[in-house]
Amino acid sequence: MTTERWGKLPPLESGDRLTRSEFERRYEAMPHLKKAELIEGIVYVASPLRATAHGGPHGDIVGWLWTYKVATPGVDLYDNPTVRLDASNEVQPDAVLRRTSGGQSWISPDDYIEGAPELVAEIAASSASHDLHDKLRVYSRNGVQEYIVWRTYSQQVDWFYLEAGEYKPLPADAQGVLCSRQFPGLWLAAPALLAGELAAVLQTLQQGIATPDHRAFVESLRSAPL
Repeated sequence: MTTERWGKLPPLESGDRLTRSEFERRYEAMPHLKKAELIEGIVYVASPLRATAHGGPHGDIVGWLWTYKVATPGVDLYDNPTVRLDASNEVQPDAVLRRTSGGQSWISPDDYIEGAPELVAEIAASSASHDLHDKLRVYSRNGVQEYIVWRTYSQQVDWFYLEAGEYKPLPADAQGVLCSRQFPGLWLAAPALLAGELAAVLQTLQQGIATPDHRAFVESLRSAPL
């Protein structure tokens, strides 16, 4: 961006109350800024991200979701995408999994996700994070079907599914495995993930991918409208 344009716009700062269009104008004028979100009309500018509290877990979640994407044509994965949910909310989740065939979101002409993707994953420091408060309400209200939050300080994984407009905790099986309701075969061995046993995480995922439910899901995606 030119200095002339920058001089016309104030920078984004946490706590600013803006419309989505004004938020986007200021964000575009700050190419050095890597992450800012508009949540209920309030700007949140991300602080620098710590390596073990965020960067490492972020990579692990993306790797798990990427493995599922490779095995599931008609599903796509996005790392830190901008998502336009409504007039007061433009978020940048850590990871998004969405149906490209027969889904409830779409890619805008200027190459952003619009509408509610089927699954969003966030890395959060603790339960005090806005990921488990303001964002949770925004995602549920806009129809994000499943929401995963990995709380890295307390080492907990919260997986919510949407039912009658409200999020409910997804129950794990006896081995602690969480199984997606929106994406058949997307299985997460939460205890192994928290223990850093990533080979076991991928082994469990491969078991989910090998199920008849996953094969039927892939077939349904092939016949779904784009």
